[in-house]
Amino acid sequence: MVLGRAFEDMCAQMYYKMFSFVHFYNGQEVVSTGFIKLLKQQDSIVSTYRDPIHALSKGVFTRAVSKLFSKTTGCCRGQGGSMHMFSWEHNVLGGFAFISERIFVATDAAFTSEYKREVLKEVDCDHVTLAFSRDETCNNGQFFGCLNMAALWKLPIVFVIENNLWAIGMSHLRATSDPQIYKKGPAFEMSGVHVDEMDVLKVKEVAKEAIDRVRRGEGPTLVECETYRFRGHSLADPDELRDPAEKVH
Repeated sequence: MVLGRAFEDMCAQMYYKMFSFVHFYNGQEVVSTGFIKLLKQQDSIVSTYRDPIHALSKGVFTRAVSKLFSKTTGCCRGQGGSMHMFSWEHNVLGGFAFISERIFVATDAAFTSEYKREVLKEVDCDHVTLAFSRDETCNNGQFFGCLNMAALWKLPIVFVIENNLWAIGMSHLRATSDPQIYKKGPAFEMSGVHVDEMDVLKVKEVAKEAIDRVRRGEGPTLVECETYRFRGHSLADPDELRDPAEKVH
């Protein structure tokens, strides 16, 4: 967590040398640390556009730094800026800017693992996929379609919803009829869990239970991590839409 915060604070100082938007993860580091550090090398993650810290947690470091500065030594030969970290070696299957497309990729990755085990009879294949998404993803039809497919086929996937309460300038409470995202899981007979992201030990406990459950072949889990971002939507955002009193609290 300290590495992630220090990394982004330095990125903020050097932003003028970067040729893309940078969406910081400040305040949400517990989710990345609590979940990704429990994975094996073969396990996959699919991320949002706040993906550099996810990549760091999965072991991508030097190439992630190079990519931020559009260097050819970086991930994807330096193309795509901070929002599209990808590393085949580390099974980081990309950061995605559009809020629903990442769900498809994560579900496909989980299906691949299940296919290897059930059809190709690779009995040792216990790979897990973590699908990181944001609160605004959960109001899209693609989200529900993927939850249905994952539950129907008991895919080895954990849907990790990082609910930082704001979608750019739209409050989560104004955008959804039921703000309790974890309750959407049981609609598909899927386990749904809510956790306070500010409690790293509790996040790790919930993450371990969900990942172990998936490895045992007992089906997917939807985890809502309620968190808060400490900066604006991106470094280009003056963050004037949130009440200052809320940010202090």
